[in-house]
Amino acid sequence: MRVFCASIATETNTFSPLRTDLNDFAQSFYAAPGQHPETPTLCSAVFPALRKRQAAGEIELIEGTATWAEPGGLVNGQTWDRLRDEVLQQLREAMPVDAVVLGLHGAMIADNCVDCEGELIEAVRQIAGPEAKIGVSFDPHSHLSAKRYENADIITVFKEFPHTDFVETGEACVELTLRAARGEIEPVISVFDVRMIEVLPTSRDPMRSFVDRMVALENSGRVLSISAIHGFMAGDSPDLGAKIIVIMDRNPAPGASLAGDLGMELFSFRGRTRPDFLTAHEALTRAAAAPKGPVVVADVWDNPGGGVAGDSTIMLREAMELGLSNIAFGTIWDPMAVRLCHAAGEGARLHLRIGGKTSDQAGAPVDTDVTVLRIQKDAVQSFGASVVPMGDCAVVRTDGGIEIVLNSNRSQSFSPDLFTNLGIDAAGKQALVVKSTNHFHDAFAAIASEILYGAVDGPYPNDPKRNDYKRLKRAIWPIVDNPHERTS
Repeated sequence: MRVFCASIATETNTFSPLRTDLNDFAQSFYAAPGQHPETPTLCSAVFPALRKRQAAGEIELIEGTATWAEPGGLVNGQTWDRLRDEVLQQLREAMPVDAVVLGLHGAMIADNCVDCEGELIEAVRQIAGPEAKIGVSFDPHSHLSAKRYENADIITVFKEFPHTDFVETGEACVELTLRAARGEIEPVISVFDVRMIEVLPTSRDPMRSFVDRMVALENSGRVLSISAIHGFMAGDSPDLGAKIIVIMDRNPAPGASLAGDLGMELFSFRGRTRPDFLTAHEALTRAAAAPKGPVVVADVWDNPGGGVAGDSTIMLREAMELGLSNIAFGTIWDPMAVRLCHAAGEGARLHLRIGGKTSDQAGAPVDTDVTVLRIQKDAVQSFGASVVPMGDCAVVRTDGGIEIVLNSNRSQSFSPDLFTNLGIDAAGKQALVVKSTNHFHDAFAAIASEILYGAVDGPYPNDPKRNDYKRLKRAIWPIVDNPHERTS
């Protein structure tokens, strides 16, 4: 059995002042055919999963390009055209194939294409032909268009947020696609439009129990796969919003019914899934007063994983005004400040301008005297089995005792090793401020005395009622109170 695989992935915040081009893909992750590392990336776990099948003698694997750009603004049209055409040409050269497996994100939007993944899957279908089986893995923070599920045979989506199950999701995609290619199953996809956009962390109820129920239904053998698309509120897409995917073997009727039931259950969670969001002042004051550290404070709306810059200074300025010490920030994206620190060297003292460079909504730059504690080229952090590049980094300490990780590659905070790899005693701090919405949770919970969520308005379009969506024509909550009643 001949199987082709490829991966093109990013998450596009269409409201971000940033732009994404080929340099962003190259800087984050780019592997030419045959060059994918043994460790998976968030959206390319299908590669090592398929390599295992090839090593077992099950398939002949033809690898295409695998690339990922850190979430950002609109993708340059020429960049999208080049990456798409690169993969499609690789598929043409690999023909004939029995199956195609794609590791995608699902929220990529280019300035010349609203539905990049849909366009890619449709083109793959045209090249591979109607008999080939196409499997796709997605991030739940994506936009599910009809073009995608009408051209794919298998769609699997990370169930967890934080996405701790990305390896298992890739393996499930491979397993079901190969079973379909061997004729063991005849997958039928049913999709239900939940008509809701919300933040849906699975580290807490009600989503924790909802995910456990999806897994139990899969394990019962009644269904081949169940997935929940959460949607990505910062992407202006006509397909914005949550959707349920159920894949049955041959018989679509039970799948459509189950998708509807699960979809309406998910809709019933609206307004109840977000953690308790605190102001910057509330979060930092509580962290400072806690009897034991480290208290982890998430700067949820300046999350580079949501496509914003990650250089907001609002939380940092609040900590300085409160006179806090024994606190570390990880990270603030500032390539220029990093460059200056590397030039100055470890132990140097200098007056440094930090952050606040890309948006007038993210706070003014902080100008302060600092000591350079550490400089490091090509620093990394971990996210499960994945290695995440942070680029050149510097650790500085203000005269007030605040330690700050400055990075040159935008990256949200995934693990305490973003601090410890750079010499910061994370467990010994009273507070750790991280830029992430929820992906930090699993790894940081292991050392945190408490986790707080600080919601600072400005960097991220976090209110769907106020977001200036141009392409969204469907009624969805919370823009409409009861979109299902309106469409019935």
